[in-house]
Amino acid sequence: MTEVTHEEKREYLIKELLAELPQQGEVRIPADESGQKRLLRSLMNIRPPRPAGDRFLAVQDEYLSEEVMEKGVTDSATLPVSPLDARLVLWRGDITTLKSDAIVNAANSALRGCFIPCHSCVDNIIHSVSGIQLRLACDEITNRQGYEEPAGRAKITPAYNLPCRYVLHTVGPVVTGMLTETHKKQLAGCYRSCLQLAADKGLKSIAFCCISTGEFHFPQKKAAEIAVRTVTDFLQTDTQIEKVIFNVFKQEDYDIYKKLLG
Repeated sequence: MTEVTHEEKREYLIKELLAELPQQGEVRIPADESGQKRLLRSLMNIRPPRPAGDRFLAVQDEYLSEEVMEKGVTDSATLPVSPLDARLVLWRGDITTLKSDAIVNAANSALRGCFIPCHSCVDNIIHSVSGIQLRLACDEITNRQGYEEPAGRAKITPAYNLPCRYVLHTVGPVVTGMLTETHKKQLAGCYRSCLQLAADKGLKSIAFCCISTGEFHFPQKKAAEIAVRTVTDFLQTDTQIEKVIFNVFKQEDYDIYKKLLG
């Protein structure tokens, strides 16, 4: 029996997702790899939270796992620690390639991920790499609690095809004008809620993205100060968590955290 190639898996997934959208009419599948990857991600991004067949999920999981391996995985245990505290790490890289017990997703209040095709927010990227099961899991949480997630809280789901074990979803404050004390308290609540949830679950390592500093417009320097202070305060009372990674993507954020962490 001929082994199915990575390219054939991608084309199968695209065709299956397009078949769910007959109202779109005929969509031409790009011949180039980058075009196909963009189309697949777009289709996954816009797909509502509904079950999929076993074969689709099996092919998707194989494909996404292969994609992760191709990008490369960084083990959080190998990262250099901060001189401020051996449990703190500053790392600039793609959070979806990080092997740790948990990564933190800066979610929106609906918790179901970003529906904008190929959007650059971390919520979109995490859902795209994890697979469609993540949206289903988040949808179940929202439906079960019966209301949207308030700012400063956190929920936990499996990570599915990500190299980490779990994803912690937290909703940061949206800053539309002046930064207020409420915004600051809500952001600190995000970090505390994630840490407490991780500790309750018995997790040893957790990686935070820069919550609220992108689409939600929280000032970067103040957000980093709150993040480091809240984490260090929590670690003084909880010795179970062995490593907290501050994950950044931009050089500006790296420089800010570098000064704070020594």
